[in-house]
Amino acid sequence: MGDHEILKKYLTFFRNPKKGNMNTKELKGMKQKLKLSKFQREVIVGMILGDGHLETNNDITYRLKIEHSIKQREYTYWLYKCLESWVLKEPCEKRKAVFGKVFTNIWFNTVSHVALRYYGKAFYKDKIKTIPINIAKLLTPVSMAVWFMDDGSIKSKFHKTLLINTQSFPKDKLEFLQKAIFQKFQINSNLRKQKEGFQLEFRGQDATRLAEIIEPYLVASMNYKIDPIGLTKLPKL
Repeated sequence: MGDHEILKKYLTFFRNPKKGNMNTKELKGMKQKLKLSKFQREVIVGMILGDGHLETNNDITYRLKIEHSIKQREYTYWLYKCLESWVLKEPCEKRKAVFGKVFTNIWFNTVSHVALRYYGKAFYKDKIKTIPINIAKLLTPVSMAVWFMDDGSIKSKFHKTLLINTQSFPKDKLEFLQKAIFQKFQINSNLRKQKEGFQLEFRGQDATRLAEIIEPYLVASMNYKIDPIGLTKLPKL
């Protein structure tokens, strides 16, 4: 059974209470057996472009941390199932107060592993997230879908325009990213000025083309991000 078929069963969880209580020897043995599949690599690229965050204490091994609003619980569990072999514990909830209002998030992280070092070196410069020089090679329909589920949206129900929040990246890196997206998918985009930076904006046929590429991989709870303009066609997982 391939990765895509397995993901159709992502809402069925098999708990392993012993996995989170491994001793050092058992954990080392587990890590030695780990190998990223092509699908997992694509998911990781999308996560890092979006809200995923790589952490390291020694610049050799890295771990990937994922955190979303509790409203995105289904999506977070989907990501968890994608990387389950790399995670010791299922997603956990945490609450934080901001100006007296309590928010609930759901999060998980992978084990620290040398296999994630490639992405740490590619996507981070001086501990700041950046766009790798080989981003065109790394982009796939899966990585675009994960990135869009993290940071994408429809402009409004009245516009056939899709947006991706990329305000954390400088303009020159976004221009490079635009060229990579066109090179890989023949999709044009614009930079939409915002107070915090720039969004990637996809209009008209380019929005349709983007939706067609990512639609097969969208989690059901993320349909709303493209549904208002009638871009979804396939049944969801």
